[in-house]
Amino acid sequence: MNSLFEKVHANEIVERLKQLRPDAQPQWGKMNASQMLAHCSGFQEIAMGNSTSARSWLGLVIGKLVKPVFYNDKPLPQNMSTIPEIMIVDEREFELEKKMLIQKIITFQHDGSEKCTRKPHPFFGKLSPEEWGKGLYKHLDHHLKQFGV
Repeated sequence: MNSLFEKVHANEIVERLKQLRPDAQPQWGKMNASQMLAHCSGFQEIAMGNSTSARSWLGLVIGKLVKPVFYNDKPLPQNMSTIPEIMIVDEREFELEKKMLIQKIITFQHDGSEKCTRKPHPFFGKLSPEEWGKGLYKHLDHHLKQFGV
């Protein structure tokens, strides 16, 4: 499984992000390309420990049981629910959001697992840095496929 901690995988995601265009249409979901970038950026902030979100009641009940869906080899389901704090509904500036997300990916990869958050994921609960690295790659890959890149 690919991990955002691996430079080759982080670089692959960055190159795919560079191919994304502001007028790209999603193959599923409600977000436009700018909103998706902001959403992914918000998720990076959680993984880097720069922001937090409370555990959901459903996550407390079943999060531990289903957490492998976050970091296993199977694709994430389309239209999966998301963390409310990073559900982006307002308009965003595409180039700024893309630049910020790319920088966060580079920083996350460079800082390595030592600086990965130890706080629980809002739904899945406690994750190891290895699980975060795989899950972040999988999340970004999911959204880039959503926009055809």
